[in-house]
Amino acid sequence: MWFRNARVFRFTKPFDISAEELEDKLQADAFKPCGPQETSRQGWVPPLGKHGEQLVHSANGYHLIALRKEEKILPGPVVKEAVEEKAEAIEFEQGRKVRRKEKDEIKEQVMLEMLPQAFSKNRRSFAYLAPQDGVLVVDAGSAKQAEDLASTLRKSLGSLPVRPPAVELAPAFTFTGWLNESIDLPGKVVLGTECELKDPSEDGGVVRCKGLDLKADEIRNHLDAGMQVTKLSLTWDDNVSFVLDEELGIRRLKFGETLQDQLDDVDVDDHAAKFDAAFTLMTLELSRLIPGLLEALGGEDRSAIVEE
Repeated sequence: MWFRNARVFRFTKPFDISAEELEDKLQADAFKPCGPQETSRQGWVPPLGKHGEQLVHSANGYHLIALRKEEKILPGPVVKEAVEEKAEAIEFEQGRKVRRKEKDEIKEQVMLEMLPQAFSKNRRSFAYLAPQDGVLVVDAGSAKQAEDLASTLRKSLGSLPVRPPAVELAPAFTFTGWLNESIDLPGKVVLGTECELKDPSEDGGVVRCKGLDLKADEIRNHLDAGMQVTKLSLTWDDNVSFVLDEELGIRRLKFGETLQDQLDDVDVDDHAAKFDAAFTLMTLELSRLIPGLLEALGGEDRSAIVEE
C-alpha cells in the first residue's frame, strides 16, 4: 500500500473520529454499481479490495479509505453516427428538416438506449485521515481529483474542516532560491534532476528540464533571465523521492529501499497483514515528510488554524 501521490489537506480545527464512527458514516454512501440508465456513480469501497469488507482500514490512529467511481463509456463518434442515422430516417420518412433542438433530444434517446450495454470505466482513489497529525492525505495526481474526494467525504461526514496547507513563503520563491543558492537547501533535502521553470510575465514561456544537474549553467541562465522554478524533483532524508509543485502537490512518490527492506522483513503470507505493514510504514514516513517539507518551505502559515 504505497501512495504514488500526496495531496495534503490541513484540518482547520481539532478533528477526531474513531474508526467505528467513520465506518458507520461511510456505509451510508457505500458504492453501488450504475443502474441501467445512469452514466456515473461513486461510493466508498473497502481499501483492501477483495481481501476486506470494512470501508475503513485503521492502523496507529491513521484511517485509510477508498472511493470508487464508475463511469459508463459512450464513444462520441458512435453516438454521433447513431444520431445522424435517426435524423436522416426522420427527414426521409417525414420529408422535413431535423433541427438542432430535435437532434439534441435524439441524442439523449440514443444515449439512454446505449447505456445498458455500455462498458464501464472504474477508478479507485485512496486517502487517509490522520487526526493526530491534523491532516487528510489524498493519493491524487491533480488538485481537482483530491478536492472531489474531500468534497465527497465532507458530504458523508456532514462536516470536514480542511483546506490545503499554506506556507509563509511562496513555494516558487523558495524553489528558485534553492537553485540560485540565495536560500540554503535544508539538510534533509537533496535536489533531483528535474524541474519546471516559468516566465512570470503574462505571456511567459515554460521550460521543462529532465536528467540535468540543476546547478548547471543552463539552469542558471534561465534563472538569471528571471524565470521562476514551479516544480522540482527532490529526495527527502534519503528515503523518499518525489516531484513537488508550487501548489504543494507531491507527485511520483517513490519510497526508498530502506522502507522496502523493512517491509520484506515482515514475515507474513497474509495479504491483509502485509497491506497493514506497508500502510503503517508509509504513514510513518509521510508523518515526518509533510511537516518537514512545510518547515523547509519557510514554515506553515497557521493563521487560519484554530488551535486547541
